[in-house]
Amino acid sequence: MLDSNEILSGVCGVNDQNLKVIAGSLGGRIRTRGNEISLTGVDESGRRRFKTVIDSLILAVREGEYPSTEYVEALAGAFLAPPSGADEAGFPGGSLSGDPLRDNLIQIPQGFGKVFPRTWNQALYIQGMRSRDISFCAGPAGTGKTYLAVAEALRLVLSKKIRKLVLTRPVVEAGESLGYLPGDLAQKINPYLRPLYDAMEALVPYEAIRRMEDTRSIEVAPLAYMRGRSLNDSVVILDEAQNTTREQMKMFLTRIGQGPRAVITGDTTQIDLPKRQDSGLLHALSLLSKVEGIHITYLNTGDVVRNPLVKKIIEAYDAEKN
Repeated sequence: MLDSNEILSGVCGVNDQNLKVIAGSLGGRIRTRGNEISLTGVDESGRRRFKTVIDSLILAVREGEYPSTEYVEALAGAFLAPPSGADEAGFPGGSLSGDPLRDNLIQIPQGFGKVFPRTWNQALYIQGMRSRDISFCAGPAGTGKTYLAVAEALRLVLSKKIRKLVLTRPVVEAGESLGYLPGDLAQKINPYLRPLYDAMEALVPYEAIRRMEDTRSIEVAPLAYMRGRSLNDSVVILDEAQNTTREQMKMFLTRIGQGPRAVITGDTTQIDLPKRQDSGLLHALSLLSKVEGIHITYLNTGDVVRNPLVKKIIEAYDAEKN
């Protein structure tokens, strides 16, 4: 039973879109009668999950929010169940108690909207970035590794909590030679770094990015340009880190200066290095796993948030390996 029609409207969403999302995730059939909402056709576990979702939506509406479809999708999806093997708090050295979804949302000043973690592991990833100076995130394509890192970095810079955002990648070709691309070095590198701009442009207006470039509060550069630098009061994202060598990874990690945040992301199943070279990401994940002050998040196919086909494609390739 909901207290008022206003709360009922906020919970249901426009044209009952929120209820459709919930039913699609939990199964069963949702019925409304007056100010009552019920779910039929599911077991006791499904009914408990339904109550948890509705209670969270009611709380959000009472606090003056109108939950977006993205929020409801995250809330009604796999997020409700922690990954197997998680401790009671769900996070070594921390906690995901309270409302893990809303407590770990990313609100970017000037941004297009709030960014919510879609899964439990994504919430752990965001909490890791906020609680540790250096965070690693390894996982397959489509799990939000780069997107969430860029979102959190933009939040820090645009809210003036950190002075500068530095985005970097190792320049390693995936089956094509960079030398055949037209133009000078900067023009050759620009398409390779384009995915980082894609992430930013999905989160904030282009004008905001341009202002950051004009004030030099954002920098995008290949990893080789990091040598010899000391990065102070910056949030630094090393993307596609699976294609770093051991020497490059050590070089990058030792660039970190005072008051920084560093996020290293990569997909260990898509290493484009020559076979004779070891991935710096794989080596660092093993070597630094027990170093205090470093957080490591592992994402998997259950965390894929792109087109559902992406998850099926990843599972097919994984099955072939086995």
